[in-house]
Amino acid sequence: MSITLRIQRTVGQGDRSFTLDVDIHTQAQRIALFGPSGSGKTLTVQAVAGLLRPDAGHIAINDRVLFCAEKGVLVSPQKRRLAYLLQDYGLFPHLTVAQNICYGLRHSWWNPSRKFLPKAAQRWVNAFELEAVLHNYPAEISGGQKQRTALARALAVEPDLLILDEPLAALDVHLRRKMRVELRELQQQLDIPSIIITHDPEDAVVLADEVYRIRRGKIEGSCTPAALQAESESLLAQEEVG
Repeated sequence: MSITLRIQRTVGQGDRSFTLDVDIHTQAQRIALFGPSGSGKTLTVQAVAGLLRPDAGHIAINDRVLFCAEKGVLVSPQKRRLAYLLQDYGLFPHLTVAQNICYGLRHSWWNPSRKFLPKAAQRWVNAFELEAVLHNYPAEISGGQKQRTALARALAVEPDLLILDEPLAALDVHLRRKMRVELRELQQQLDIPSIIITHDPEDAVVLADEVYRIRRGKIEGSCTPAALQAESESLLAQEEVG
């Protein structure tokens, strides 16, 4: 497994401009971009997904080049084979759970009947126990079921990379802990790399093998999840004493 992200991009103009200058090369299966809001996390994964074109740089997943400014390589978002889970899950409110899951698959995406679900979709329906809500609409299911539906839709296309953009931020504390464990188990089952962006140290500790700190558009350094956990516990202890 390897992930190479060299991304330079300036957005905005004048006093409102923001420069992204990220440089990561790792063999880790799971990496986290950890930093505060506005640090450039989302811009980074948007560039990886092909939703933002860098001014310069090189992006490769397992030696498959997705972008290279020097060689003029620019793979379209549709051909990058990435699963991108947004914070709000991005489910279509007018489509059922089954239709949402099958949306990225050709030919049979519209048919809501379970017996017509393609094999790639049925695998994740079973894994995430969504059979009972296949005919429901997003507004009729729980937050955890929405997340599982979004994951099923993303994974049905058999991606080469899983991108998780603040995947637990919209959940309450209890459900966040439960889904964090489920996501970790899912990562262990999948033989594909993953990138998670988060401001929550607990997410980074549980869902990553390497943690990259990002601030003001630059990578300030990296650490192990264990080191981040020790740091977080130390800060918490200081706050309690104070």
